[in-house]
Amino acid sequence: MLNVALVEPEIPPNTGNIARLCAATFTDLHIVGVAGFRMDAKAVKRAGLDYWDEVRIRRHFELKDLYRELPNSRFLYFTTKSKVSYTAWKFLENDCLIFGRETRGLPEELLKENAERCLTIPMPNANVRSLNLATSVGIVLYEALRQIGKL
Repeated sequence: MLNVALVEPEIPPNTGNIARLCAATFTDLHIVGVAGFRMDAKAVKRAGLDYWDEVRIRRHFELKDLYRELPNSRFLYFTTKSKVSYTAWKFLENDCLIFGRETRGLPEELLKENAERCLTIPMPNANVRSLNLATSVGIVLYEALRQIGKL
């Protein structure tokens, strides 16, 4: 099964949209670190998550806790700083797709340590800095599901 991890997400509607996407695809959602908003039932309802009971959300204090929970996973890091397109990657069933904060992305040191597993979504318009987080997760998750034959 694929996993999606959000490192310190900041915008409630993005997390709500990603949680709905995960619910629709039977993908576990991992929230790593401190979210920029409350994660109680009332707050997530306001964030657009009407399917709270349909998604398995796991919380982790740090990335090392995520790594420990998914010992058989390959961790893939998504960033605008990579030259390797997600379309050039061969996804596997136990992959964990890791995305950073909306405003800063993933930490530079983490990307350097894992350069061989950093991927990007190409954007033809160089004047656009990045895509919306929920859009990015949707693009990559559906390609990974397609590749592993889960669609």
